[in-house]
Amino acid sequence: MEDIDAIAVLQDPVRRRLYEYVAAQGREVGRNEAAEAAGVARTLAAHHLDRLTEAGLLESGSRRLTGRSGPGAGRPAKVYTRARVERSVSLPARDYRTAAELLAEAAEEAGLDAGLCAAARRRGEALRGGAAPCGGPAEAAALLAARGYEPHLEDVEHAEGAAGSAAPVVRMRNCPFHAVAERFPPLVCGMNLALLEGLLGTDGPVRARMDPRPGECCVVVEAAPGSKNNDD
Repeated sequence: MEDIDAIAVLQDPVRRRLYEYVAAQGREVGRNEAAEAAGVARTLAAHHLDRLTEAGLLESGSRRLTGRSGPGAGRPAKVYTRARVERSVSLPARDYRTAAELLAEAAEEAGLDAGLCAAARRRGEALRGGAAPCGGPAEAAALLAARGYEPHLEDVEHAEGAAGSAAPVVRMRNCPFHAVAERFPPLVCGMNLALLEGLLGTDGPVRARMDPRPGECCVVVEAAPGSKNNDD
């Protein structure tokens, strides 16, 4: 019932806009910024942001948004980020997470990594449905968004290993397999990479490769070596 109550909080359209905006930023968001993004007054935004925090959908803290410290720096402002806890509802009750963890444990103990990756790559190709390999970072981002990865394009100058590339790097703020990946990272992250290789293609202008970062998906999508997006 706790998860149902939490998800029900998003039924309010303003509250949902605020939650979606904060979740999409991947960083702390202040009340003024959230209010402006949602098109509501700051006081109303503050009320809904605190309600989302009470429901466990957001986490709150405080910091000085000016970046200054000491006298004259102003009071710390309340800021919000998406909560890391997962919420799900199944009626009637189902426990797919336990099944996934048991299967992952058995696969790891039996050394079935290669077979799992082969199956994941085939599934990705099936999801692509015979279409040509992904044509570029923007198209990759659209495909990944449809599958819940929450992709964002990272500026080249901030992208590790992307020097000389004219194309942005696609990173993902969400891993759809996060709960199982935490317990079996090599197995599940390898499966995830193979799935995205099948979905995006391995002989097109973009490639998926492993590049884990805290709080993000373990895979990154970038211009493939030798593609026109990587030409100087």
